[in-house]
Amino acid sequence: MAHLKSIFTVFFIVAMAQLNHAQLGQNKKGFTHQDSLRGSITPERAWWDITYYDLDIKVTPANKYIAGSNTIHYKVLQPNNVLQVDLQSPLNMTRAVQDGRDLEIRHEGNAHFIKLTREQLPGMINQVQVFYEGNPREARNAPWDGGISWKKDRNGNDFVASSCQGLGASAWWPNKDHMYQEVDSMAIHVNVPNPLMNVSNGRLIKTEPKDDNTTTYHWFVKNPINNYGVNINIGDYVNFNEVYQGEKGDLDMNYYVLRDNLEKAQEQFKDATRMMEAFEHWFGPYPFYEDSFKLVEVPYLGMEHQSSVTYGNQFRNGYLGRDLSGTGWGMKFDFIIIHESGHEWFANNITNKDIADMWIHESFTAYSESLFLDFHYGTTAANEYVIGTRRSIRNDRPLIGEYDVNHEGSGDMYYKGANMIHTLRMLVNDKDQWRKILRDMNKVFYHSTVSTQDIEDFLSQSIGQDLEGFFNQYLRNTKIPKLVLKKKKNKLSYHWENIVDNFKLPIRIVIDDEIVLINPTASKQVLKLPSDKSVIQTDPAYYVEYKLN
Repeated sequence: MAHLKSIFTVFFIVAMAQLNHAQLGQNKKGFTHQDSLRGSITPERAWWDITYYDLDIKVTPANKYIAGSNTIHYKVLQPNNVLQVDLQSPLNMTRAVQDGRDLEIRHEGNAHFIKLTREQLPGMINQVQVFYEGNPREARNAPWDGGISWKKDRNGNDFVASSCQGLGASAWWPNKDHMYQEVDSMAIHVNVPNPLMNVSNGRLIKTEPKDDNTTTYHWFVKNPINNYGVNINIGDYVNFNEVYQGEKGDLDMNYYVLRDNLEKAQEQFKDATRMMEAFEHWFGPYPFYEDSFKLVEVPYLGMEHQSSVTYGNQFRNGYLGRDLSGTGWGMKFDFIIIHESGHEWFANNITNKDIADMWIHESFTAYSESLFLDFHYGTTAANEYVIGTRRSIRNDRPLIGEYDVNHEGSGDMYYKGANMIHTLRMLVNDKDQWRKILRDMNKVFYHSTVSTQDIEDFLSQSIGQDLEGFFNQYLRNTKIPKLVLKKKKNKLSYHWENIVDNFKLPIRIVIDDEIVLINPTASKQVLKLPSDKSVIQTDPAYYVEYKLN
């Protein structure tokens, strides 16, 4: 019975991990014009750059209703008079105003084309105010199938939060909903009923009580921010905080949790400073000192909202109390605090331009879990953990999705991606150099949007090897390289199977307790062994399959 129970537990954890990652890695068979309007840089997007958003909304939980406006400040790059702003049904865009004049809006599904009357000259900084209202899409399975979560806490108070990765920020507020560009800075004003509080990104600038038994909370984001990283979190919150002595000086770390959970959070959130210590070591300074770091309790599992990381892991270690690696190491940390905070470096600092390249966000962040262990528990723990996560890999389709149609790659972008990156660490084979590469990456692409090619080129140059075939193998293919080793008397033959053209991966094996570096190809090569009794061992840290005869 114990053996059967163990098998069931492993199956349950793997199935849950695959389900939770599936919504963000869904395989869509066909694409529509709406997918192109959402996922491509249309002519009505290309001619202007966003510089500042001023989002001002009223949230009424009793009616699951949002109403307000977003004033969009933009720089004209080239002449045009039609501007695309995105807002998803069932929300309604009711008005657009520039220079005090109402503008004509052509509605085409979730894309709205505003016809401007003022001449748009290159270099000008203009603004248009867009008004909207309605009942936004309700989250079906947040955060993977997101929207707005309208919940109640155990005391019957409203408990509301947004989550929109993949779905898009236009599910709850109007914006230029494409990842290729980030707004430079942003104000977020949210009016909620008393005694509730709203927590959003950046710093709380002002709290403004109103005569109608509501309060408006004014937040300001000083750093560039991606659209899906913007959030609202509404609840009966209490706050505690600390100052972390980080690489760039004092970092304000604030924690907002439901009133009844204060004591548990004060203990569990100690992982936040352990996270910051590990990730500043590996990746460089926290990217948003000016906006502070926050953990905010929400009624779903959690998400990487910039400087407002959301948390719903029930104040337990592991992933809802479970170890996704099956090694025991996953119970040494709170999965949501570590994983979602890792996204501050990979997703919020370094952001993919097209959601097809979302592996950049998820692979490096899933890999950050093992680096957290490396820092606090050692390299053996890190290796065992990342190898253990392979049981979640399905190899169903490539990690890169279809471009220009808002389509993600496989959910394998988490742990297949993490094991791919760990294999690169094995290739580098120098802990200090590997750390320098990761820190340089966050410095070179600081507050930037990037493509897969940008990351490939950077890593190839930093490692000093042409990695085109390597990335084609792991990102664009579902086959795992197989190293075939055959020992015959005092000779060892070896070659790769299941590889793409130009795949290169020097790999270490152990012969009679001596480490030997070999450079296999698709063609068979032969190595002379010390004796016909030599013992061959392989290294499981590489994400490859082995066939040893």
